[in-house]
Amino acid sequence: MNYRHSFHAGNSADVVKHSLLIALVRALQLKPSALTLIDTHAGCGLYDLHGEEAGRTGEAAQGVLRAFDAPDPLLDDYRAAVQAVNAAVDVGGEPCLYPGSPRILAQLLRPQDVLILNEKHPEDASSLRGAMRGIPAAIHERDAYELWLAMLPTRSPRGVVVVDPPYEQTDERARITATLAAAHRKWAHGVTVIWYPLKERPTHAVWKDKLRRLGIPKILNVEHWLYDADQPGIYNGAGLFIVNPPYAFTQALPPLLEALRAALAPEGHRGQMTAEWLGE
Repeated sequence: MNYRHSFHAGNSADVVKHSLLIALVRALQLKPSALTLIDTHAGCGLYDLHGEEAGRTGEAAQGVLRAFDAPDPLLDDYRAAVQAVNAAVDVGGEPCLYPGSPRILAQLLRPQDVLILNEKHPEDASSLRGAMRGIPAAIHERDAYELWLAMLPTRSPRGVVVVDPPYEQTDERARITATLAAAHRKWAHGVTVIWYPLKERPTHAVWKDKLRRLGIPKILNVEHWLYDADQPGIYNGAGLFIVNPPYAFTQALPPLLEALRAALAPEGHRGQMTAEWLGE
């Protein structure tokens, strides 16, 4: 599965991923000490929802546009983050730009926090630099897994690593598993967020078991299944593995997941949002 950000900007996976990322970082920021925020697969940083690539899939109609129509105030923080990059759009209007994780994280920065972005794809890296102009962020153009390990442990006592690959390579999951194991040995207390698409349930179950056998004590697995029954051969949803999520985040998670499920359920489907600890 090829999941380059530009083709899928603002889809249901982005709504879930960015809503949870905002909630996670804000929970960590309840403590005043500095955070280092690292995005290993940063993409372009900002996307035109009316552009050729996003327009070709039209997935924003089932994602960010549904979230904007949803009445639940628990989605207000997410909507505000999207509106922030759409300053010319009237309040309540449909967004024409979508912020990738780099621009989402940039909005959350406090003076003491640090933002490190990485994008190996040359064209996307160039777009990223343009999207982040004037924003305090270090931008790298390196192998994501090499950078992930090189940046650990973070200079600040606390940090978050966001791993959001396009899953273009057949060994992507194997590289994530191996790098996470090595990262945990270097940085056992750190918070890591790994995004993945859900397509074939048996394949995913094998990967989940491999991550479980790493023996990392606290891995929370959040999954969003769009349909009431798996649709063979197509995208069925997405999930996140979150290593060492803070207590304030996990306690506030159930109502947020329900708000996301209700907002994003396709016509004729209820959908499902689950959260479980891998060790349980």
